[in-house]
Amino acid sequence: MLGEQDVWPISIPIGRPPPILLSTDAAAISRHIDAWSQVKVGEVVQASCRYRATRVEVSVPMYWKLRTPGEFVDACGDASVRIEFAVMTRIIEQTDPICHSLLICRRSLWRGKSTVEIIRAASLAMILEPGCSSGRPLRGLSFEGIDTKFFERHERLVTLLLDERFDGEVSRVGLVAFLDALPEGEHWLLVADLDGSLLPFRKMRVRSSELKKTMLPGERLLIVENESCHYQLPTLANTIAVLGSGFDLDWTEADWLASKKVAYWGDIDTWGLRLLARARERIGKLNVLMMTSEVFDQFAHLAGPEKVIAGTEPPVGLSPSEQLLFRQLLEESHGRLEQEFLPESLTRETILNWAINS
Repeated sequence: MLGEQDVWPISIPIGRPPPILLSTDAAAISRHIDAWSQVKVGEVVQASCRYRATRVEVSVPMYWKLRTPGEFVDACGDASVRIEFAVMTRIIEQTDPICHSLLICRRSLWRGKSTVEIIRAASLAMILEPGCSSGRPLRGLSFEGIDTKFFERHERLVTLLLDERFDGEVSRVGLVAFLDALPEGEHWLLVADLDGSLLPFRKMRVRSSELKKTMLPGERLLIVENESCHYQLPTLANTIAVLGSGFDLDWTEADWLASKKVAYWGDIDTWGLRLLARARERIGKLNVLMMTSEVFDQFAHLAGPEKVIAGTEPPVGLSPSEQLLFRQLLEESHGRLEQEFLPESLTRETILNWAINS
């Protein structure tokens, strides 16, 4: 409310004293009227009321009109509210209007923190663009006033501010992935034994850093962008699936992958194709499953809008047909076909055919 100019002034109902009070405690009505006459903040709007117990109309306060946020704060009469409002005013004056709604409605994001850093985070959120980190860690981004620990201190705030610009996409994929930054923490991948006898467990979690150093058993390796697709995978001899890599594809530089028959399956959208290009650059020979214009066209009715695209030009590493698909998706109003929406029968048939022909 404090940030919405069109709601001011506001009128707060005071409440008309009940008629019975005039006959039981007329002095209370007098005190009520006198108390409101002493109010110096805003405007107390009076109205004439006729009570049966009196022969004349009585002027009583009906509404308290506050014309500005400053008057509202003064009306609260609380020093802590006044201080917080002063800080918020400074932040609002020095940040882009896109940020205002979040900063006003989610004051816990900045309350008690350095005002200078909050303003700096808002400025940073107006500069950052999808993929701008280009594989560098977040701490390596160079912007005026940003130290190596800045993202560590304000990752949540920067993420939510970017959500205001990019319609929630940053929270959906994660700040590190959205900016194409190098993950600095431990990322756990889901490793699924499609054979059923290659690993001690049918499914297990493995750190991506360990996966880079440790060869997985089996003849074939299936890399799946999203972990939620595990239920669509068939039982398949001599095959391990690694799910949920997303942007964390550094582990695919492992030397042991050269001895495997590798397939990749991701979303059909510009981000999915960008990840495919990255995987191909690291692995080299790679079978791509269900990421074609034919599959997209067949199931386009299941696609949704891609609110934030992964650039306006196809990334290096895509084949000519994949480059055409990338450009096609840019022209589509609904250019994002998620893996989970493809029929399970198609998924299983395609993966089994890859195994037979690889």
